[in-house]
Amino acid sequence: MNNVKSIFSIKDLENLSGIKAHTIRIWEKRYNVLEPMRTDTNIRYYNTEALQKLLNITMLHNHGYKISKISKLDDAKINGMVGEIISKKSVGIHAVNAFKMAMMHFDQTLFIDTYDRLLSEKSFPEVFYEVIIPLMEEIGLLWQTNTITPAQEHFISALVRQKILTNTEKLQSIPPRRDDRLFVLYLPEGEIHEIGLMYLHHEILRHGFKAVYLGANVPLSCLADIRKYFDNVTFVSYFTVKPLTEDIDAYLSKMLGEIIAPDAEVWLLGRNTMALEKEKLPPRVSVFGSIDHLVKEL
Repeated sequence: MNNVKSIFSIKDLENLSGIKAHTIRIWEKRYNVLEPMRTDTNIRYYNTEALQKLLNITMLHNHGYKISKISKLDDAKINGMVGEIISKKSVGIHAVNAFKMAMMHFDQTLFIDTYDRLLSEKSFPEVFYEVIIPLMEEIGLLWQTNTITPAQEHFISALVRQKILTNTEKLQSIPPRRDDRLFVLYLPEGEIHEIGLMYLHHEILRHGFKAVYLGANVPLSCLADIRKYFDNVTFVSYFTVKPLTEDIDAYLSKMLGEIIAPDAEVWLLGRNTMALEKEKLPPRVSVFGSIDHLVKEL
């Protein structure tokens, strides 16, 4: 695809590989592992092949191979050694790199092939915890450093959402085996970061509970309808960008006092909840530091 970015700065390589720029320069000068091209003003730049080679070298280096040894290998040998690592089911790092390459080139086929290979060896929850979460964390950093475009972030996020939905749909056809609690999942107004909440929906269903998924950008007033239909409700939400940290107390006060039933609970995750003092939270509100912490509560 000639309209896809195929030229990368050394800072892009640092962000994508995790290897510091000065280390990349040392590897180039001392071991000749990469051959950068240069602009008319003598600024380094790299093509897709150089990026892929650096990712492979990084994988070997992370598995204990010294750069002095790697530098003596040709590309075919490096690729073969990476293949051997993957065949031994150490696929996590490679899968994250493959997903990043799929994102950079809007390559849906590479994403699906990588995902299918993962799923042939791991359960979907294992894939999510071991690969998808690290991938999404890296994507956040890549977006912040302008290494990727918003379009690339949306592309890979849409594919991840698609896989979560596919696996969730399989569980939705199974009758709940637990009726002691109903979970209602939603994101507040202005909040659109939905992948974590979508995966929690999958986990709640997997644990046998009934769940109502309302989705993103839900006005607080909409939650009032729930009390008309259900008892023993636990609301689950992510506060990543909204409500703002300084507005959370007022938001929860209104939610608990006016909107939801007196016996309903609220479980929260997300960046904006991290500043909350847990000992000062209302008794019906619980804050979790991560998805797996919440899942353990199930």
